[in-house]
Amino acid sequence: MIDEHVALRLLRSPASGVPHDVAAALAVVAQHVGGLRQAIARERLALAADDRDAVFAFAKKLDAYEHDPSVFPDAAPLPPASTPVDAPIELAVSVDREPGAPLRARQPHFSASALNAYADCARKWYYRYTCNAVEDRGSSASFYGTAFHTALEDFHETFVHPEPAHEATMRDRIRSDVARAFAGHRDDFETAVEYELQVRRAQRTAQRYVTWLVAKAKRAPFTIVGRELHAAKKVVGYDFIGFIDRLDRDDATGNVAIVDYKTGAIAESAAEYREKVRTFHDFQLPFYYWAREAEGDRVATLSLIPLKDASSDVRPIELEVVPVAREESRRSGAPTGTIGVADLERARVKMGELCRILSDGSLTAFPATADPGACTYCAYKLACNDRPATPEEKFAR
Repeated sequence: MIDEHVALRLLRSPASGVPHDVAAALAVVAQHVGGLRQAIARERLALAADDRDAVFAFAKKLDAYEHDPSVFPDAAPLPPASTPVDAPIELAVSVDREPGAPLRARQPHFSASALNAYADCARKWYYRYTCNAVEDRGSSASFYGTAFHTALEDFHETFVHPEPAHEATMRDRIRSDVARAFAGHRDDFETAVEYELQVRRAQRTAQRYVTWLVAKAKRAPFTIVGRELHAAKKVVGYDFIGFIDRLDRDDATGNVAIVDYKTGAIAESAAEYREKVRTFHDFQLPFYYWAREAEGDRVATLSLIPLKDASSDVRPIELEVVPVAREESRRSGAPTGTIGVADLERARVKMGELCRILSDGSLTAFPATADPGACTYCAYKLACNDRPATPEEKFAR
């Protein structure tokens, strides 16, 4: 009689002819009814006809296997009689960890997004820009952002000089632009319900965007001079590239404002965003500032436009660029504030320092972040054994 462990091993092998899920279910039932043969004979599982035939065919081959191993030609041979199936497993002797080898960035240029990733978590940067560890197919949030950016780019191809008198036309046009942009990403969303919910969310947010746009044009007329504008510049000797969502020029002064659309979480106040720049946790708008200054623009304002919450008015975070910033408490919830040219210069210098570190081959370790929030939407979370535990996980442990 074949040992029960051997029978189960044959059942779970590709040679059994039994579908994997059926074999797994039979193995569980076998533990409760006295063995695999009993589970098959009693027909304890309700199976489709094809699966049932496969199980009975396996049972016949199992009876013949002990005398004729050829009935399972692809199965591993039975262990010798002198070797107990349940013999204890001997662990191999552990080996010393190999020393880390220096790594460097592979890309010929840098981006503010890459430096932001390194500032958030060195391990994330390592996975994304050095290993290309996994392919991130994207999430509902990322597809929402991509579609919304496309809709606004199309919208402002027509409305480069928003005027309050055209408000009704703008509302109709942005409605059709949002519908068309999201239709192009219909297959990216997992379900039709999710797709429909995201479209409705985007339509409500787009109408709030037009409300803000009209109010802004009433206060100070402006012209949109750039959409998805390519930005390329050497920063302390290193090539950087990026794309500016929108570039506005004030009709009265000629000064420009750099506008970045945000469909995810952003700083809740101007003071909070300025602190992120000062502590080298965000390089995007500083890079855009220096790129446009190099083109001869007088950049007066850096703006983040929140487009995530359809239930709230659009309330941009705006930093006026001044020689010396007014000191404001981080607790201040004001959406407007100032940022000094010196702050932007320090960010520029830091960008060069990080590029040197990432490209000179001196890095041998990439520690994980200590902030659990940085792991929430990270595509590499499951591959990172050192990720910090969330408060809920700490409690569970």
